[in-house]
Amino acid sequence: MSNINSLESMFEAFNGLKVLVVGDVMIDSYLWGKTSRISPEAPVPIVNVVKREKRLGGAANVALNVQAMGATPLLCSVIGDDQDGADYLRLMEEKGLPTAGIVQSPERVTTIKHRIIAGVQQLLRVDSEIEHNLTDYEERHLEEHYLQLLDQADVVIFEDYDKGVFSEANIKHFLQLANERNIPSVIDPKKKNFLSYVGCTLFKPNLKELKEGLKLEFADENLPAFEAAVEELQEQLQVKQVLVTLSERGVFVAEGDEKTYIGAHRRSISDVSGAGDTVISIAALCMALQTSMPFMAGLSNLGGGLVCEQVGVVPVDKQKLFEEAQRIRLYDTHEHRSS
Repeated sequence: MSNINSLESMFEAFNGLKVLVVGDVMIDSYLWGKTSRISPEAPVPIVNVVKREKRLGGAANVALNVQAMGATPLLCSVIGDDQDGADYLRLMEEKGLPTAGIVQSPERVTTIKHRIIAGVQQLLRVDSEIEHNLTDYEERHLEEHYLQLLDQADVVIFEDYDKGVFSEANIKHFLQLANERNIPSVIDPKKKNFLSYVGCTLFKPNLKELKEGLKLEFADENLPAFEAAVEELQEQLQVKQVLVTLSERGVFVAEGDEKTYIGAHRRSISDVSGAGDTVISIAALCMALQTSMPFMAGLSNLGGGLVCEQVGVVPVDKQKLFEEAQRIRLYDTHEHRSS
């Protein structure tokens, strides 16, 4: 990647990357309506439907962010062989996402989150999902798909939503396969498998997940306790590189003993949903290009902030991100190559 010598050439280089995203996928379903009266049958509002929409969620939204950055996403997951699964594949095809890595199983339901919204108020969410581990059949087919796609990938993202695709055993195996091929692995963890990602390349929890995963309690402002927690995490997972998102306080990145805090940029926040998906996508692309950790954290932080200005879960706007990074001279102010 020695031909990268400017922000333009880096953003151009993103277009040539292939990113394997493995993990829990889902459909985000929205029903918007109006409510003006209470039901005579029960003390609940009556919602008159105005609009319905289904969107790709979970690991599939990470794939959309990878795609929005110009790279090629390769998505690997397990869904149900049901109507929601058919809808999910249709949504992938509509977005131009390859479906070759998706396993359909008759023993599983496709995860879907139905949100019923009146005006701007969410009244109810109805989830349909299975959280238990994969069957032997599902596990075997997922591994076959993962292996086929891994050999094409420049980096792999593990996108864990605790919906059953990952187990301690397959995480260990999938990481081993990536490490054998010198393909960097970037982890977006959840609670159940938090400490299973031993030997990964980059681990990206948020502050709440860090505390829960290590079973620690400390005030958010207690930086010595926070940094000690990151060191404990590095030790337990045998990982040098950790990126922690700190909501409105920005991000923190550690590489070995080197620590960097990057503050959040002032924004009019509309909706924080989906920001983590944007952060992990940009971080993975930077890992593939071997940028410095502070540059990676700075660009990821910028992207996460940009999507918070939008309502709902939307992928990052690459052109806007480029313009913002150029405006704050991110490429010039952070050493952009890894040492």
